[in-house]
This record gives sequence, structure tokens and C-alpha cells, in this order.
Amino acid sequence: RLVQAAERKGNMRLSLVIQTICATGIRVSELQYITVESLKKGRTEVNCKGKRRVIFLPMDLLRKLKNYAKEKGISTGVIFCTRTGCPLNRCNIWSDMKKLCRDARVNPQKVFPHNLRHLFARTFYSLEKDIAKLADLLGHSNIETTRIYIMESGREHQEKLEKMRLVI
Repeated sequence: RLVQAAERKGNMRLSLVIQTICATGIRVSELQYITVESLKKGRTEVNCKGKRRVIFLPMDLLRKLKNYAKEKGISTGVIFCTRTGCPLNRCNIWSDMKKLCRDARVNPQKVFPHNLRHLFARTFYSLEKDIAKLADLLGHSNIETTRIYIMESGREHQEKLEKMRLVI
């Protein structure tokens, strides 16, 4: 809903920021590594917290990002930047996302850029069930950190208990 609201408002940059984080699991602080040059390779190398990892860019996202860069006349460097040319930061993105909440019919108390990374993690884990691979993708050196991203809520846990039907 946030993506659709951003597009209705003509904010393609925010729409693509949201989709980029959701589709790759990249940290907000790592968005600066999404460059025109990385689009040509189909991946980017991220150096963060003393670790280096490769972030692969899905084909649909690549196509959208290339079109965006072309439309905005971005021929080199960072894709997501402010009017002054600085890379977007957590505050820019947080503020823009909060402004969309009413139009998207989303509770603003639940909207944070980092939650998009959690969405990536939960979606990946639901498909792959491989916490070690997920930890690698997220750049976590400790799997216990990754577990936080995939923990179930009490409601989800209760639903699974009900589906087990072990009481007659």
C-alpha cells in the first residue's frame, strides 16, 4: 500500500526506495551503494560494519531502477539522493514514509524503514527456511541476530497451534 500511495503521489523515488529495501534486504544506510554502475552489473558490493557482501538486484527491480535513472538524468553515481545530491538517509526516508501513511491507510506507528528489511527477511525465510543463508544475505555474523527478524508474533504462533488440531 505504501508503494502504491507513493506512486499515486508521484513520488517514484520513495516507491523505488521501498521496493529496493524489500527486494534486497539492504540496510537503509547501504542504499548509497545502489549506483548506476551497480545497475549495469546487476549487483552491488556493500562494505558495512567491517564486512563485505554482495547484494543481488532482482531483474524487475533492475528494470525499474534503470528506467528511473534514465528519466531523472542520473548517468553515474548514487541513484537515491536528495535535491542537493547527498545520498538519502534514514531521516529522509522515515519522514517521507510517515507522510504516506494516511493515503496508504497504514498505521504510522508501524512504519519504519527498517521494517522493510524485516519484511525481506520474513519473506525469504518463509520460502527457503535457511537461517544461515538469510544471515549471509543480511550481513549478520551471528545467527542469533537473524532470529530476531524471523520471530513469530503471538498471534501467528496461536494460529499454528490451532492448525495442528491435536485436541479432539
